[in-house]
Amino acid sequence: MSKEFEIAREFEVDATPQEVWEAVTTGTGGYLWPMEPPEPRVGGQGPFGSTVTAWDPPHRYSNRVEDVEGISEQTVNQLDYTIEPRDEGRGAWVRYVHSGIFVDDWDNQYDGAAKHTDFYLHTLREYLTHFAPRPAAFATFDGPEASKAADALEVVGRALGVGPDVVAGTELRVHGPDEFDAVVDFRNPYFIGLRTDRGLTRIFGRNHWGYPVGISLHDFTSGTEIKECETEWQGWLNKVFNQP
Repeated sequence: MSKEFEIAREFEVDATPQEVWEAVTTGTGGYLWPMEPPEPRVGGQGPFGSTVTAWDPPHRYSNRVEDVEGISEQTVNQLDYTIEPRDEGRGAWVRYVHSGIFVDDWDNQYDGAAKHTDFYLHTLREYLTHFAPRPAAFATFDGPEASKAADALEVVGRALGVGPDVVAGTELRVHGPDEFDAVVDFRNPYFIGLRTDRGLTRIFGRNHWGYPVGISLHDFTSGTEIKECETEWQGWLNKVFNQP
């Protein structure tokens, strides 16, 4: 049965309103995934076939789409950003509202969307604090079918050396496709976030909602060949689940 939803979050960040504005309009590859920038006007075209419904840089941006491309569980989707200056313009307060209509599996879809929102907005703050406005080389991919298992994220975390007892803020040696030092910037039963000097690695425990574990790479090193990194990480993830 179709049912409306709304997910609202507020936070402050040590970035100017203009820096936040650029991140959510033209720099989405730094924390989410690369999107076509919206046309800078009310009525302009936004990402994924949406229409820009509010455009007041650097304070307010909204877009809305009636039929969400590629998502059968959802019809209406609306994103709204309100940005206000803090600390005489050196910082910003942000209110983010994601709303729309889920048409199937409402509780599961809402729970997944709400928890992903918290992780994505945390990644936005990490990007703004440590990497903006550097452009990102981006890759994202899923684990094999076996990574849908109930304990799949735990399996990945142990393989990385980021077990369930590791808390955010821990510095450690990560055992991925190669070994590297990182800060665990996010850790809960659903997601793992790793930050290095060159970028952000995001591990998504989508197995909790019936999907494979996913990994996204945001690399801010100039000239990075991200496809090579993606291939190495994909091979590593498959081996974790004993898949070719």
